[in-house]
Amino acid sequence: MQQGAVRRIAGKRWAAFGFPAVILAYMVYVFFAFDVPGLAERARMDNAAVLVADTYSYKTHVTRDNRNGGMRIAVEGENKGLYPEGKTPDWVELTGPESAVVDLPEGHRVSIDGPNTRFDVPGYGTIAITAARSGIDLQVPGQDVPDWINASNARVTITTDAGRVIVTKARTEVFRYSLGWELFWFGLDSPYHGQGLGQILFGDRIDPERGNLAGAWQDFWTNPMWRHADVAWAIGETILMAFLGTMGAAIVALPLAFLAAKRFAPLAATRFAVRRVFDFVRGVDALIWTVVLARAFGPGPMTGALAILVTDTGTFGKIFSEALENVDEKQIEGINSTGANPIQRYRFGVIPQVMPVLLSQVLYFLESNTRSATVIGAITGGGIGLMLTQAIQTQKDWEEVSYYIVLVIAMVMLMDWFSGWLRGRLIGRRG
Repeated sequence: MQQGAVRRIAGKRWAAFGFPAVILAYMVYVFFAFDVPGLAERARMDNAAVLVADTYSYKTHVTRDNRNGGMRIAVEGENKGLYPEGKTPDWVELTGPESAVVDLPEGHRVSIDGPNTRFDVPGYGTIAITAARSGIDLQVPGQDVPDWINASNARVTITTDAGRVIVTKARTEVFRYSLGWELFWFGLDSPYHGQGLGQILFGDRIDPERGNLAGAWQDFWTNPMWRHADVAWAIGETILMAFLGTMGAAIVALPLAFLAAKRFAPLAATRFAVRRVFDFVRGVDALIWTVVLARAFGPGPMTGALAILVTDTGTFGKIFSEALENVDEKQIEGINSTGANPIQRYRFGVIPQVMPVLLSQVLYFLESNTRSATVIGAITGGGIGLMLTQAIQTQKDWEEVSYYIVLVIAMVMLMDWFSGWLRGRLIGRRG
């Protein structure tokens, strides 16, 4: 008796100290196996700072073509954001067909005169850069090149807090960051660009051919840079993928769940086979099903919906079958005493008992799959996930990336509210 008590105490002592020691040893192994100390050396905080700045600001590019000549000014360097002839930002002065003066913040100034570029940096001096076919010639005050200038024979990059200058054999480019998402409402070719809200709502007609509200909405909806109409359509595709996949899985899983429940399927072989099917389809991640189905049916939103349907069929089948195992037999017997046939017994004696569990789980997965459909859409080529992936791949449109992420978060929050509201209307709220 006493020896047994001693063994139990020893076992509890090992559990109290042994398990934490094993976990600690594993964490130490992970610390060195994944080279956590080397993260600081590999981190590029300068690149991270540029990425973060790109999410809430935009760049205006002043570019001179060093091969064919000519100047262009464009927001984010895109043709859709190109300033029309005769229109420039107030900090850019075009002094000739191939020359310009660019005033940057904090007194920095860039002068472009054909292949020659001068960058006046307060407190440092004037940097002279000449682009030629043989290479890029750089002249700096003093003998040493500072670390904020990256120079080679083919490329010179000057990065300051006021802006950035890049000179190659192909072009000379000056970037200036500005706060906000430029051209979010209207493009540069829209007559409503630069007009205040009061002028649009209460002022005189801006476009003689259109009313202010109708014209402003049309130019906003067809904005060539931010593509609001395409974004709205993509959001709709994402929600449709989640809805079709979730509801389709529930419809398929419910009858199969009866075959997996012991109380409704007396044959053990049938129950075993159906349960293994559930294990198989839910054991393979939805992303893997997406790749497989994309090979079979091609890319598109329907493929994403099928991937969600296949995965959730296994999950719903398991949940529904467990709910069916716990139904109250008395309610079924009461329906049976009225002379109801088997279909009626299931309809009025079983379904009402499990319906709250079924609806609750289906609505929860609808909310969750709205988020998952974004990732699936990036693979199948549909929905907001595709647009998000395309914006990330360009490595320059990070303000669009942040815009799409905000929309995804808002979409998930909306679906969360909607599923909670619908759950309360159909099932009722507790408390």
